Amino acid sequence: MDYSDEKLALRAYGATDVGRRRQVNEDAFLCEDTLGLWVVADGMGGHAAGEIASQEAIDTIWGMVKRGKRALALDGKFTNEKANAACRLLEGAVQAATYMVYAMAELDAEKTGMGTTISAMMAVGRHAITAQVGDSRIYQVRNSDVVQLTEDHTLIAWQLKQGLITEEESKRSKHRNVITRAVGNRDYVQVDTGIVDLELGDQYLLCSDGLHGYLKVAEIPEIAAAGGHESVKRFIDLANRRGGKDNITAILVEVC
Repeated sequence: MDYSDEKLALRAYGATDVGRRRQVNEDAFLCEDTLGLWVVADGMGGHAAGEIASQEAIDTIWGMVKRGKRALALDGKFTNEKANAACRLLEGAVQAATYMVYAMAELDAEKTGMGTTISAMMAVGRHAITAQVGDSRIYQVRNSDVVQLTEDHTLIAWQLKQGLITEEESKRSKHRNVITRAVGNRDYVQVDTGIVDLELGDQYLLCSDGLHGYLKVAEIPEIAAAGGHESVKRFIDLANRRGGKDNITAILVEVC
């Protein structure tokens, strides 16, 4: 079943790269255009546990959405009831992934503490639902304007929001990599969800911090303008040129 709207087709292009410093790629991603689901996961935990956490989380989210999305079939109206149901589905899928990764770590001492970020986007007719845990990101590019649709769940982001530090201080902080929410560290996590109206020509960039840590927001429209696989390649090349200290993952979803 094709879940895309008749008047709007969504096509995605994705890639991941180990970067220049890491030996293992603990990132994972999903591009499922027919289902209308795109996910970036940045794993953590060491001993290959991060790699397992990110892939298991994505597999669980995919399975939950595949089973539950048929109930969201639209009759031309995106009512509040439908919107709430869509948010619950994607949030529930992330919660299921959280419990799965946590349970795996409980059963294997070598995987204790493993987890992953999740940035997910699910198309429902002419709308998209986003779900966020951690510090991967989703950006919207519309008419060359860029909006970050997700909020980083990091200590730095919290301190900035509370006015405890300045932007300049955040750049020098020793706590830049401290994540306050992750999928799998516990058996439950708070998931941020959002709803966005899709428009013809929109582009959505989902990426791990291995990319956005090097990327200036003002650079996104020009790179995205190349479109498709070429844009994704340019994003990854940029991160590698600027240091490539982490794994790098990017998905570009285009509304056409």
